[in-house]
Amino acid sequence: MTRRVLGPFNRVEGDLEVQFESQDGVITQAWVNSSLFRGFERILVGKVPSDALVYTPRICGICSVAQSVAAAQALASTQGLIPTPNGQLVTNLILACENLADHLTHFYLFFMPDFAREVYQNQPWFPEIAQRFKAQVGSAHGEVLKARAEWLHITGILAGKWPHSLSIQAGGSTRALEAQEKLQLLLLIRQFRAFLERVVFGNQLETVTQLATAEELKAWQMAASTSDFGRFLQLVASLNLSQLGQATNRFLSYGAYGQHFPQGVWEQGQIHALEVAQITEDISHSWMQAAQRVAHPTQGETQPHWEKQGAYSWCKAPRLKGQVVETGAIARQLLDQQPLVTQLVQDTGGNVATRVLARLLELARLVPVMEQWCQALKIGEPFCAHAPMPDEAHGVGLVEAARGSLGHWLTVRAGKIAHYQIIAPTTWNFSPRDELGQAGALEQALVGTPVEDEGVINVQHIVRSFDPCMVCTVH
Repeated sequence: MTRRVLGPFNRVEGDLEVQFESQDGVITQAWVNSSLFRGFERILVGKVPSDALVYTPRICGICSVAQSVAAAQALASTQGLIPTPNGQLVTNLILACENLADHLTHFYLFFMPDFAREVYQNQPWFPEIAQRFKAQVGSAHGEVLKARAEWLHITGILAGKWPHSLSIQAGGSTRALEAQEKLQLLLLIRQFRAFLERVVFGNQLETVTQLATAEELKAWQMAASTSDFGRFLQLVASLNLSQLGQATNRFLSYGAYGQHFPQGVWEQGQIHALEVAQITEDISHSWMQAAQRVAHPTQGETQPHWEKQGAYSWCKAPRLKGQVVETGAIARQLLDQQPLVTQLVQDTGGNVATRVLARLLELARLVPVMEQWCQALKIGEPFCAHAPMPDEAHGVGLVEAARGSLGHWLTVRAGKIAHYQIIAPTTWNFSPRDELGQAGALEQALVGTPVEDEGVINVQHIVRSFDPCMVCTVH
């Protein structure tokens, strides 16, 4: 039996350590440590409720809009407030802009550079992949950063700046648009569409989104292998990435963009309604102490206890009905019954290949929808609704960040925040064990992974397939 520690990981937002035991070159157990405590939930207590819109976006510099939207929804829930139609559309556009920018960043700057490492130098495809994706110097690097920067101008127009925008409010957006700005938005979306069609997919987005079976995907790969999507599919086939990193095969989504992507739980091909009341957090193996070791977020506490025996992570262990779930783009596509992702997951489960494929398909599927949202904006009509904040109230905001399901639970007493709890996507995916000894999703995904010789690269592929954001995990 061999025990190894990997960390810190490069090209990961925040601090991450992975320990594993292996026997005969295969991982038998794994432990995932989120090694930094930040304590935003404690910082918020005692503040006026609207301050959540200032503090929570600063949890993260790459998914701050998602935190803003979750906080705004929690506030709207306490106020009984429904955003205006324009406000909902603008919120959708800002959140989708950030989520798709994150997907692009993940694919080109976090995930694909691992295949340009010297460990693969004997592979026939290595010279082309290294020239295209090698970290910082590959030909894709400058091309993608330019496209990403132009894409984020959408948030500049709609929210003033990114990250840590302040325009998103409980009732919509404080930033009303004029007619010429609507045209400018549509132009930016269509420029990004052109980039995706030319560089990422090598084909029209509508053609990509119509792929419905593994056979169609393989035929498409043969016809468009010179695109970056085609290069990814070549790696999937060459390295058998669809057999790497399978976890729970139970997936959670809160629903996104005004339920454009539906809410629910996917398990073994069946879709079930989400019971939010059945969400708990377990601190059995977390450096935390509380009156209840397992509690719903409305009752949960964030009390650090760094000398706690048996603990190994600052991350809590979220569970749904006591079960481990995975979240992310793959969950959204399964709940939306996207045929290709559904077939692949039913055939090979959630794995390195299907997680990344789901993100790429989400890029292709959302950009045309964003064009429709932009065209639906009605200039001259209200962008924000208003309502008083009660002195005593409870609220919850459930949204989909790029990496999956993000929830904010808020309690207001005497006009101040009395309790605030957050469960981030990577908290779900990178959780430690619970009181029953159930390993978290990543911990399960690592078991069975070959790590002989230079095989530790497989661990990195699995970790990156989840696109971790560790600073959100420990908020």
